[in-house]
Amino acid sequence: MTVALPANADALENGLIEIARKAGAAMMEIYQTDFEVRSKDDASPVTEADEAAEAVILPGLRALTPDIKIVSEESAAKGDVPDVNGDTDFFWLVDPLDGTKEFIKRNGEFTVNVALIAKGKPVLGVVYAPAIDKLYYGGPDGAKLIEGDVATKITAISVRDMPEDGVVVVGSRSHGDPEAMKAFLGDLAVKELRPAGSSLKLCLVAAGEADLYPRLGPTMEWDIGAGHAVLAAAGGVVENMDGSGFVYGKADFRNPFFIARSPSVPVKYEN
Repeated sequence: MTVALPANADALENGLIEIARKAGAAMMEIYQTDFEVRSKDDASPVTEADEAAEAVILPGLRALTPDIKIVSEESAAKGDVPDVNGDTDFFWLVDPLDGTKEFIKRNGEFTVNVALIAKGKPVLGVVYAPAIDKLYYGGPDGAKLIEGDVATKITAISVRDMPEDGVVVVGSRSHGDPEAMKAFLGDLAVKELRPAGSSLKLCLVAAGEADLYPRLGPTMEWDIGAGHAVLAAAGGVVENMDGSGFVYGKADFRNPFFIARSPSVPVKYEN
């Protein structure tokens, strides 16, 4: 699908990267403190860093694209959800702090996620891991990894062909069902099972450091939209367990189980 972006592509990319970096900086200020952890209505954890990042991202996106609606995890938890669906021309999908459990554990594997959704598909996305200073970006011109505070290293990334000695499979560091994963993989030749936090799992596949990420547990659209955009720009795919296309803008924003992979990796779909 070819989509005309709602603004100059370079300005949109630069603005999105700047917003993500500023949100990451706000998170890192709190990361260094003895922050408080609370529980939301669904019992998931939240910290003031989630809220501080959102307080940077939302006004930044409104200034960048005033006419585009924003769906953000923390706002949605408070009942502030704009009217969007899979036919909406454009909307932003935001997880201000993806991997709150990793943030609490202080292992560095948490990210800022911002994606632009067009007609149910992610067309732009940025995933920024401020603790390790890695920023993944995906858009119409491809995907890249930016490292360093002032973009000191920029690397084009893409998925790799399936390795002859077996695939690297990534899974959640804080969630997951080992038995379900084993059953899904079946007789696929697996070289390594690698745990990772947040949407970095999608980015590892996008960067050719892993090959397959089966998500056999619950997620929300904002958890994966930005990583999906990066992976798609890198030549990868995200699909439902029956092989059908993955769509955003669902009524409750809840995702079914899904498969993220390099297209060269064969999988067995559900009937």
